[in-house]
Amino acid sequence: MYSLKTFASRRVRKIVRAGFLSSILLACTLWPVERVAAQGAPEPRREQLLNGLKVLLVNRQTDPEVFLKLRVHSGAAFDLAGKEGLMALLGDALFPDPATYQYVKEELGGRLEVTTDYDALNITLSGRAQEFERLVELLRGALVSTQLTPEVVQRMREARLKIARDVNVAPATVADRAIAARLFGGFPYGRTTTGTPESLARIERADLLLMKERFLNPNNATLVAVGGVEPARSLRALRQYLGVWRRSDVEVPSTFRQPDAPDARTLIVDMAGMPDAEVRLAVRGVARSDRDETAARVLAVLVRERWQKNLAELKGRPVFVEHRAYKLPGVFRMGASVPSKLAAQALQTARATLASFVAAQPPVEEFEVARREVLAAVNARAGTTEAWADGWLNQETYELHNPDEARNLNSLTPADIQRLAARIFRDTPVVSIATGDAAELRAEIARTGEVEILGASATIPTPTTPDAARPTSTPAPTPKPLTVPVKRP
Repeated sequence: MYSLKTFASRRVRKIVRAGFLSSILLACTLWPVERVAAQGAPEPRREQLLNGLKVLLVNRQTDPEVFLKLRVHSGAAFDLAGKEGLMALLGDALFPDPATYQYVKEELGGRLEVTTDYDALNITLSGRAQEFERLVELLRGALVSTQLTPEVVQRMREARLKIARDVNVAPATVADRAIAARLFGGFPYGRTTTGTPESLARIERADLLLMKERFLNPNNATLVAVGGVEPARSLRALRQYLGVWRRSDVEVPSTFRQPDAPDARTLIVDMAGMPDAEVRLAVRGVARSDRDETAARVLAVLVRERWQKNLAELKGRPVFVEHRAYKLPGVFRMGASVPSKLAAQALQTARATLASFVAAQPPVEEFEVARREVLAAVNARAGTTEAWADGWLNQETYELHNPDEARNLNSLTPADIQRLAARIFRDTPVVSIATGDAAELRAEIARTGEVEILGASATIPTPTTPDAARPTSTPAPTPKPLTVPVKRP
């Protein structure tokens, strides 16, 4: 028979053991909830209108605001050859009256924005949730009753021409356009998305009508709606206003001929009298859907820091290194503004820096600093409505393998960085350009390799190629054509 003391002791141990097991079970129960919350974005409700428009809805009952973002899954990559800025001009024509932007801001308590990149045209609308129907009606007017009258086209073109003329003479802009044209040639990514004075002047009303018919269709678009609007009300308004948006039954050819190998000579763009030079280096990067896209952003930070460390004269000067990923392989770019006498040294040091990452893994400490910088940028935007919308839309546009950027970053290793560096830097032509006083630059850069002088003008000629949106009749056996998928359910 147990004594009272023994019974009490065993009873205490039993209670403690039960409490410990309960704590473990509670922790296991809460862990998945915390993990989901850390990932941020809720799962949207997915619908599709009869005309093919995909709709992603998130209802937040207590939210007094509503956020809408519509993405047309075709961008400036489909601009007609010699008419760069065509898709951007079509975006301008969706809301041609400046009063519309003011109305959304002052009367509906929100904002209106239209942007165009190589891969998409985006319309962002926000305002008070009680004004949801008005916002959708504005969207309907832009998409269904697009104002492409001769007067509107002329006014929009003149406005964009003025902007193009203002920025076309900036040395940094000239350098950025020159490096893109040098790297990609007549491939769409070698052209500017906003257009040049020469290309915009060639655009006619018929071109805009053609682009609208080809690409501005509901079965080539996705709409995200987040905010304090019930799903039933959202769908009712969307069917009423956007259900009349006519779908297209015509498949748009989406084959682009792969760019030729770039010229390895350093291109010098003459801008006589400039005290400083803008130097650029670039190689072709990875696509947005590539598993190494996250690693490419970390690699860009590592290259930037090591380039500045290897060349002390870069300290305090404008320097950037970036990887821009698109639907088709992107671009890894380096750039700096330096005195002309340092241009050759800056380019040489940049090439040596790229080679160093091919030769060896980055030290763990160096890698961690770069990884944390990229992760901080991701976390700074995470959790916002617009970040959620962009995440869902990117999934639709690029069909990402793993859209969780934070998880991708946390799983990276220095070995991944070296593997990627070898993939995009080894045995790959590195394109380089310098803008500035050609006489001085040529004397310096010619000592380190071959150069080519681009006249006495800062104008970057646009390579003449067939219409980028027109399929090639007989693709060359090499290189293989690259394909941009166009969303057509």
